[in-house]
Amino acid sequence: MLLKKQTLGEFIIENQASFKYTSGELSRLINSIRLAAKVVNHEVNKAGLVDIIGTAGDTNIQGEDQQKLDVYANDKFIQTLTNRNIVCGIASEEEDDFVAINSQDENNQNKYVVLIDPLDGSSNIDVNVSVGTIFSIYRRVTPLGTPVTIEDFLQKGNQQVAAGYVVYGTSTMLVYTTGHGVNGFTLNPAIGTFYLSHPNMQFPEDGKIYSVNEGNYIHFPQGVKDYIKYCQMEEGDRPYTSRYIGSLVSDFHRNMIKGGIYMYPKHSKNSNGKLRLLYECNPMAFLAEQANGKASNGHTRIMDIEPTELHQRVPFFCGSKNMVEKVEEFIQKHE
Repeated sequence: MLLKKQTLGEFIIENQASFKYTSGELSRLINSIRLAAKVVNHEVNKAGLVDIIGTAGDTNIQGEDQQKLDVYANDKFIQTLTNRNIVCGIASEEEDDFVAINSQDENNQNKYVVLIDPLDGSSNIDVNVSVGTIFSIYRRVTPLGTPVTIEDFLQKGNQQVAAGYVVYGTSTMLVYTTGHGVNGFTLNPAIGTFYLSHPNMQFPEDGKIYSVNEGNYIHFPQGVKDYIKYCQMEEGDRPYTSRYIGSLVSDFHRNMIKGGIYMYPKHSKNSNGKLRLLYECNPMAFLAEQANGKASNGHTRIMDIEPTELHQRVPFFCGSKNMVEKVEEFIQKHE
C-alpha cells in the first residue's frame, strides 16, 4: 500500500509548473532540504546511543545554551545547501550573522536565500520528545551576481516563496508550502523515501486545544490571562484541553491536525516575546494561512510585519482562525 503513494520527489516534479518562478532551482532547493533532513533525522534517532545529547558548551546569538544536536543540525543544513550551489545566502538561528555563498562570483545566478531554525525544541532531545526543523525561502532582492546583503533577509513574510518544517517524532514528516496549500510527507526509514501521507492539510476553523507555557502566566498581559481563563471556563464546548510540548514544530503540527491555538505572548520578563520572526513565526504563519489558519502578534498579521533585524522577536498567536481572532479580541480589549 505504501509503495503506491506519491513520493516527495514525484510531487515536486509534478507541481513544479505551479511555482511562481519555474526554473527548477526551487525544486532542487527543496530536494536539498529533504536530504539534509534525512541526515539529521538519522542522528536524532540514535541520539541516546552516541555522544551527541547535552549542551555543546556554547551559547547562540540569543544567549541560549547550544545543544550538541543544534550545532550538528546547523552544520548539516548549511553544508548541504552550500555544497549543492543552490542558494546565494543562508541565515540561521544558530549563527550571529547571515552566511554569503559564493558572494564574490559574478557568475553566481542563484536566486534564493534560506532562513532556518535547524533544530527547534532541541532542549527536549535529552528526554526523547519530538523536535523539528523550520525553514523559510525568499527570492533575493539585490541584483544577481552581487554579494547578498542584509536586505535580502529582512523581507516581510508575505514575500516568502516557500516555507515548511520537518518534525522528528514517532514518524518523521516533512510539511511544506509553496503558496498552493500545505502537504505533508512521511519518511519510510526502511528505504529513506518521503511519501505523500497528508495531502492538502487544513486547520479546523475551531479547535479545542490551547498551547501555552502557563508557567509564565503571572507575567502575561491581562488580555492573554483573560483568554486563558476563557479557555478553562465551563461553557458550551469548553473547557478546552491544555497541551504544550515546548517544541513549536510539534505543537503547531498537532494543532493543525486536531484544531487548536499556539501562543507565545510578550510578558513582563520579555517585552517582545521569545520566538524569532524570521526563523519561526514567518514560516509558520505562511503554513497556517495556506492551511486555512491564522497567525498574529495579537494586533497585526505576522506576515505583514516589517523586519528590522535578523534575530528579531515578536509575540506569536497561531492556529485555528476563530481561536486566534478570539484571543485578539481579548488582547485589544485591554490595550
